[in-house]
Amino acid sequence: MNKHRGKLNCPGGALLSSYLIVLIVLLALIICTMSAIVCVSMRGTICNPGPRKSMSKLLYLRLALFVPEIVWASLGAAWIADGVQCDRTVGNGIIATVVVSWIVIASTLVTVVVVFDPLGGKLAPYSSAGPSHLDSPESSQFLNGLKTAATSVWETRIKLLCCCIGKDDHTRVAFSSTAELFSTYFSDTDLVPSDIAAGLALLHQQQDYIRNNQEPDQVISHSPESSQDDDLDAELESCHHYMQFAAAAYGWPLYIYRNPFTGLCRIGGDCCRSRTTEYDLVGGDQLNCHFGSILQTTGLQYRDFIHVSFHDRVYELPFLVALDHRKESVVVAVRGTMSLQDILTDLSAESETLNLECEVQDCFAHKGISQAARYVYHRLIMDGILSQAFSIAPEYRLVVVGHSLGAGAAALLAIMLRNQYPQVRCYAFSPPRGLLSKSLYEYSKSFIVSLVLGKDVIPRLSVTNLEDLKRRLLRVIAHCNKPKYKILEPRRLLTELEGGDLTQPLLGEQSLLAHGSPSYSFSGESPLESPTKYPPLYPPGRIIHLQEEGASGRCPCYVAAQYSVRWSHESEFSRILIGPKMLTDHMPDILMRALDRVVSDRAACVSCAAQGGSSLDVA
Repeated sequence: MNKHRGKLNCPGGALLSSYLIVLIVLLALIICTMSAIVCVSMRGTICNPGPRKSMSKLLYLRLALFVPEIVWASLGAAWIADGVQCDRTVGNGIIATVVVSWIVIASTLVTVVVVFDPLGGKLAPYSSAGPSHLDSPESSQFLNGLKTAATSVWETRIKLLCCCIGKDDHTRVAFSSTAELFSTYFSDTDLVPSDIAAGLALLHQQQDYIRNNQEPDQVISHSPESSQDDDLDAELESCHHYMQFAAAAYGWPLYIYRNPFTGLCRIGGDCCRSRTTEYDLVGGDQLNCHFGSILQTTGLQYRDFIHVSFHDRVYELPFLVALDHRKESVVVAVRGTMSLQDILTDLSAESETLNLECEVQDCFAHKGISQAARYVYHRLIMDGILSQAFSIAPEYRLVVVGHSLGAGAAALLAIMLRNQYPQVRCYAFSPPRGLLSKSLYEYSKSFIVSLVLGKDVIPRLSVTNLEDLKRRLLRVIAHCNKPKYKILEPRRLLTELEGGDLTQPLLGEQSLLAHGSPSYSFSGESPLESPTKYPPLYPPGRIIHLQEEGASGRCPCYVAAQYSVRWSHESEFSRILIGPKMLTDHMPDILMRALDRVVSDRAACVSCAAQGGSSLDVA
């Protein structure tokens, strides 16, 4: 301290010394408070908050310390604004301290805005009164008011997080739909993010335990028809081919991500040079650097593209239309989720009725995705894009493709176009499960093929499956008597779960239901299982499932086959699986690599069998 004391011998040095002393004392108090919060939070279990009853006092103390922290950070900022006249090391230290203080304050405020529930506890008086008390007009009116307020809170949060996008009618509708989904899903539980993380860790361990102890005859399998087995190789080859178009629809970001070292060099010329005559022949908008990456991904020429659009708004997706001479098809590729607008389209999860010219009853689908498909349909038909394509190649067939959100939109687009183009085919890569009604799902099997990789969460994601996940989460948390920090440790914690009956709720399970919500019951319907607003929805078409197996040695002379491939029933995707690859299996580049490997492995196995006369056993 004495060594650096001379550096404070400058104008205002005494004041600066006092500032640093108070700052150190303040930081010491904050560190002590945070240490106490950490120690107290480690007590008890998720369902037994009694040992943590002093947590609220500590949180209020930490909140009170924010006042002097903000004041002192403001004084430091003012001092910096006046100019640093002391030693440069001291000045840099003060600047770094002030910057870090404001970053911590800002991140804390954002966290409070996003996580804090201002309506917490207001329904508590009704939990003790029981459901019968809620039947009175006054109680029912008050409860509806609280639900409306909860939706408003979520809508405010979403608007803050999406403040950079427009304010058109579609965006406002998407805000409302998303807010209602979140408020309904989280209204009847009392879980914080760390509770959810602990529950997901337990579910993952429970899945592994059940899988490792399951007898072979306990595995439920839906055997596909022999006719489906016959065309598996043909459909797999088509998926491998058309996945290039689905990936191309993402434009340059995915191309650069897949080719981090050479991608920019390959498409840089298209980004920098002026528009050429060939370029002008292609209809579309907002192409920028996208066209170069599309050409590189598909291997096509400028003249093969009819329309390329990267116009992106809520319920309005980018798409491209190209002539694929190799397969003699007109390809429509719809882009998947890549922006906040796309996320809002995904989260508009209520169902809406479709007006289709087909003899299918109960035609309803995911609202956001059906709106996006309708937008692309309007552009293709009303703007004459498909007419232009088929005027060039009238003998070609129509193929619609997409990945993720684009896969759902492509499936619905194919259903909308089938009356005008009876030969239409659709290849949906990693489509969302919550897309089609049961009748539309059955109808789509004749012309739509879906491809799913591993434990990809999106083909298992629907409002119904999310509600099932919440039930399982609450149940597994209630059966565990370990604190959260032990649950999240990377080791096996299934002692409490082994042999336990997880079909009946425990008392601790009910404590996780906020306010004793009368709308939620483990044996009855939850708010998200409303048959009118959130009916069960299904994935599109027949499903090809790729599962990683490692070097299984199934092929006699090509032992490096890593994936099994088979037709799967939609019921195999009726539950969300927790695992480390549940998100990465959805990435388009991972799916493309898996397809490359599967197609090359199966071709090698076929070649091996033809040469050696060996029988094949490829799943």
